[in-house]
Amino acid sequence: MSRRSQAQYRMKELCERTGLPRQAIHFYIREGLLPEGHKTGRNMAYYGEEHIERIQLIRRLQEERFLPLRAIKAVLGAKDRSFSDAQQRLLREVKQHLVGTSLVTSAPRKLALDPVCQRVGVTRQEVERMAELGLLSLTQDLHGALQVAESDIWLIESLAQLRQSGLSAALGFGPDDLLMFEEAIAGVFVKEIALISERLTHMTPSDVALIVQRVQPIVNQILTRLHDAKIASFVSAI
Repeated sequence: MSRRSQAQYRMKELCERTGLPRQAIHFYIREGLLPEGHKTGRNMAYYGEEHIERIQLIRRLQEERFLPLRAIKAVLGAKDRSFSDAQQRLLREVKQHLVGTSLVTSAPRKLALDPVCQRVGVTRQEVERMAELGLLSLTQDLHGALQVAESDIWLIESLAQLRQSGLSAALGFGPDDLLMFEEAIAGVFVKEIALISERLTHMTPSDVALIVQRVQPIVNQILTRLHDAKIASFVSAI
């Protein structure tokens, strides 16, 4: 936002209107989920209605669709591309054809966090850190106990497996190191969405959905092979 009239709320007022603490809003800005305010000094900035609307959207996606911040960031990144009405309509219709597949599932089952941590061998604090980083989402049951989506447990298990493979906490390896993988995949994802919306608009949604299902395992294989090739090239050049 470039005009003062569009940025009318100070941070304190933004917190009051959204119900979020200052730290959470700064975290959203730092992670690219929320645009920065209009700065009028080193420690002074103003925020507008678009910030309130964006925060409300983030909270709806978290609370109603149980999306972790990494997925919300991808959704917001896609929205920020300003797709045409036709492109947005295509993506919505493609989604309808993917309902029931591994790509579009119903709200995941929630499991108590503590038993999962004990079984997997990862501490509760580490999982809470993963949630802070937006790698997964934690909710509370009626008694205030933390829960994790069943669909996110694989990531907790992966951290444990990396530890067992030698990347131990003693060596400084932890949840924060998983961010580089998320950031890399997020960049690929945004380009994938652009490819679909820009090049396949002449096709029917059902045909696009079929292509997406067929292409996904091939893309996964490409990513794996390219990663292996990068490592092999690096080791060979040492």
